[in-house]
Amino acid sequence: MKQGFLDFFLTFGVDLRKLRRALRGLPAYWRDARTLRNQGAGSAGDFPLGRAYPCLDDRFAESGAARGHYFHQDLWVARRIFLNQPERHVDVGSRVDGFVAHVAAFRPITVLDIRPLASNILNVTFVQADFMRPLSAELRESCDSVSCLHALEHFGLGRYGDPVQLDGYAVGLANLTALLRSGGKLYLSVPIGPQRLEFNAHRVFSPAFLLERLQGEFRLDQFSYVDDAGDLHADVPVRDADLQNHFGCVFGCGIFEFTRR
Repeated sequence: MKQGFLDFFLTFGVDLRKLRRALRGLPAYWRDARTLRNQGAGSAGDFPLGRAYPCLDDRFAESGAARGHYFHQDLWVARRIFLNQPERHVDVGSRVDGFVAHVAAFRPITVLDIRPLASNILNVTFVQADFMRPLSAELRESCDSVSCLHALEHFGLGRYGDPVQLDGYAVGLANLTALLRSGGKLYLSVPIGPQRLEFNAHRVFSPAFLLERLQGEFRLDQFSYVDDAGDLHADVPVRDADLQNHFGCVFGCGIFEFTRR
C-alpha cells in the first residue's frame, strides 16, 4: 500500500497495516482457542475463562521497536544528562512516557508544557506554560540544562491548542535560550530534511538553517541524528557537504547538544 494512502486513514485512527496483520492472525487465534478448550479451559485448571481479548498481530512483530526518532533521542539525551550532571534540568514539551521518564529514573526534572499533566510522578515537577508567550521572570536563567525533544517543530501551529504563529519556532528558541544561564546546556531535537512546513503537524528543519540561527547564542558541542530508516548515527562530524544534503535525510531527526555562550 502507498504511504500517502495509509497516512490518510491513520489521520482518522484506522491503521490499515495493523488491520491486515490482524486478519492474517485470525486463523491462528481460532486454532489456539480450540486447542485450549480441548485442554479443558473453562472447566478445569486454575484460571476460569474471562472475556475474550484477541491479540492478533503480535505474532508477526519483533520483540521490540528499538529504532526510530523517539527511541534513540530519548535514550541518547538522557545518557548525556546523566554524564553531564547538571544542577537543575528543565524540559520543554518532550515525551513524558519516554524521555522524561528516563531522566526521572535517576534525577529530578522540571517539565514545562502547554498541556496539563494530571499524574503525580516521582522526581517530576510540572509547570503548565505557553511558550508562545514571554517567559516569566522566575523562569529566566533559572537552570543550567534544558531539553526540548521533538517539540519545537510544533510551536505556533495550533496542534496542541497553542495560538497559531508562523514564526512560533523562533519564539520558542528565544524562550529556550532565556531559560538557560550562560554556560548551560541545551539539548534540542527536531525533524531534519529539506526545510518545509507540513500543516498542522510540524516543521522540518534544514540543519544548516538551525545552526545558523543559533550560532550567535550557542556553541555546538555534539550532533547526532536518526536517519530515515530509524537508525542512530551518534556524535558525527558536521561537514558542509552533509549540511547541504541534510545528512541524507528527508524526514530524519537531528539531535543537537549546545552550550550557551
